[in-house]
Amino acid sequence: MADAVLDELVRLIEEVVGPDVLLGIEVDRDTTFSDDLGLESIEFVALADRLRRHYGDRVDLVGFLADMDIDEIMAMSVGRLVDHIEASVGLATGRG
Repeated sequence: MADAVLDELVRLIEEVVGPDVLLGIEVDRDTTFSDDLGLESIEFVALADRLRRHYGDRVDLVGFLADMDIDEIMAMSVGRLVDHIEASVGLATGRG
C-alpha cells in the first residue's frame, strides 16, 4: 500500500510542478522537496490543496508543516510525507 501512496504523491507533485520539472528525476522516499525538487512555498500550498482534495481533511499538510521548524521543512523527504499520509489515513506500515 505504501507504494500506492508514494505513486499518488508523485502524481500530485507532478500536477503541481508540471511534468517537465520531473524529467530525469526519479522521485523516491529519499527525494527531498527543497534540494531535489526545488518546491517553492506556493507549490507546497498547491500540493496541500491537492492532498486535501484526494484524501480529504484527514491529510493536513499545513498542520503537519506547522509542527516543524524551517530546517526540518527544507530537509523534508517525500518518504516523510508518505509516512504522514499513511498515518493520517490509517495505512501506517510501521516503517522506522
